[in-house]
Amino acid sequence: MICAGFGARKGVSREAVLAALDAALTMHDIARDRLDALATVPRKRDEPGLTDAATALGLPLVIADEAALQAAATHCLTRSDHALSATGLPSASEAAALAVCGPAARLLGPRLTFDGVTCAIATTGRQS
Repeated sequence: MICAGFGARKGVSREAVLAALDAALTMHDIARDRLDALATVPRKRDEPGLTDAATALGLPLVIADEAALQAAATHCLTRSDHALSATGLPSASEAAALAVCGPAARLLGPRLTFDGVTCAIATTGRQS
């Protein structure tokens, strides 16, 4: 499984979400069609830019549950004071991607920040 996790400022556009996603995928040499899901934290479940991006990609936007997010938090590579204050997580995007991929997940690298969106890619398998 390959999942892209997101954090975003309120009111972010679908285009900004897709641009951040494409930048993160390019950084890891992954094509969009290899993604299985997008993920975010509960407080972003109704963010139109995220939901519209998932719809445009034909992928589910999975809302990570709090217990899985807290378990994933210890495996985050980034520590953002803003994310910590807003969500209680060192990185909302990294924790969401890890939480949705499950206990065997690993991040492919630290999150990328692009135009008000953070995006992190996690996987449960080997990158090929």
